[in-house]
Amino acid sequence: MDQPLIQLHCEHNLSKSITIGEAIFDESYLLELAKTSGFYKRTPRKIDICSLLASICAEGITGSPSCNDLAISIESNNQGCGPSRQAVHQRMGDSLEIFVHRLLEDLIARRLKSEHIENADSTSESEPFANYNRVLVQDSTVIKLPGHLFAEFSGVSNGHSSVCNARIQSTYDLITKRLVNFSIDPYSKNDLTAAPELPIETGDLVLRDRGYLVLDEIQRHLDAGADCIYRHKTGILYLDPQTLDPIDLTMRLRQSGHLDINVLLNNKAQTPVRLVAAPVNEETANIRRMKAKKEKSGHNPSQAVLDLMDWTIYITTIPLDRADFGKLLGLYGLRWRIEVIFKAWKSYMNFDVLHRVSRCQMFIILKARLLVVTCCTNILYNSLEKTLLRKYQAHISILKLINFVTAIPSNMLRAIYSLSLNDSQADDFHQTILRYCCYDRRKRRNFCQILEEIA
Repeated sequence: MDQPLIQLHCEHNLSKSITIGEAIFDESYLLELAKTSGFYKRTPRKIDICSLLASICAEGITGSPSCNDLAISIESNNQGCGPSRQAVHQRMGDSLEIFVHRLLEDLIARRLKSEHIENADSTSESEPFANYNRVLVQDSTVIKLPGHLFAEFSGVSNGHSSVCNARIQSTYDLITKRLVNFSIDPYSKNDLTAAPELPIETGDLVLRDRGYLVLDEIQRHLDAGADCIYRHKTGILYLDPQTLDPIDLTMRLRQSGHLDINVLLNNKAQTPVRLVAAPVNEETANIRRMKAKKEKSGHNPSQAVLDLMDWTIYITTIPLDRADFGKLLGLYGLRWRIEVIFKAWKSYMNFDVLHRVSRCQMFIILKARLLVVTCCTNILYNSLEKTLLRKYQAHISILKLINFVTAIPSNMLRAIYSLSLNDSQADDFHQTILRYCCYDRRKRRNFCQILEEIA
């Protein structure tokens, strides 16, 4: 393997080596945070915070590191002077979890080290998305945890076995191309419960699947001066704005085929929304019906539910003069971006690989992985995408980029270091990214091209 993640010898100063934490944050800040979090009470002899953090990040993205693995990693990069696995175990406590959590919060908030990544902030902002300050995509992914944590995190169980799971909620802003929020929750905390916890601001557009659809959530968007788009969810009742009578949705769709009307939701506030529908082809409708029957585990959906699968139906707060059905279809399709990011986590970062660890150690490992994810997504992808588009008219695949920086761990530090160089100095690295991390040229549009057209 190439140079380990915890060290990178810079081209212009071979005597200088930096860790991933020092590459992103000021060293003085890391030391101060280590003291305020309780990790440092006196000057460490063998386990300094930068080496430990870098070892957790390096080992964490290749598997589930034991304390012995971390001790070996620290020793190999300290030229034979390393701690015991027992000493590492003693440091994997609440103070380290607080430290990593604070780093993750600061990385999301962009409180970074300017001299190494000075170009990242200057190139991170996108052109304004029409009518919106942020376009937020929220979704969750489930990861398997060690079984002994079942009492705290729940999961799925039957008479023969039980599986412990955690649910990770993530929110991605399509305009700034940044992950803006994370939470690690018990499996029993579903998307409906998590929906009201998403901070919403004036000028936001929120894209979520119907698992987050709570009628009062739509009213919360209106109260905040934000917009949202949801797919129709079985069981929702729509009211006629004039008579307040329930609308027979199936009958209306059969009569007109297409639908674009203003309705009221059947909640206490009687929230006004726009109901938009268009027919789909027979093949798509049949695939939906097959999927619905499969998900019902042998209990067939009602005929009314199956009939509605002949249409794509949206509920939105966006008025007609700003988005017709085609625009709504395109906007909602952007929600798939968060699924691609989840795929990168699980395919290239061993995100759901954990051995039998304590609750505290589990949080440390997962948050260290999220730290690497956020660095890849918010800093590296964000900046390199703009640079390569300007220089070569090429778009970077976020899947390929995350694969590149995690396949050989030192590639992440190479990428971070390249951000502080000018175009000529970083040209060799840009050529490498162009070769291995960009979309192939093809007729089918990639995500970046679709986003540009819609924005």
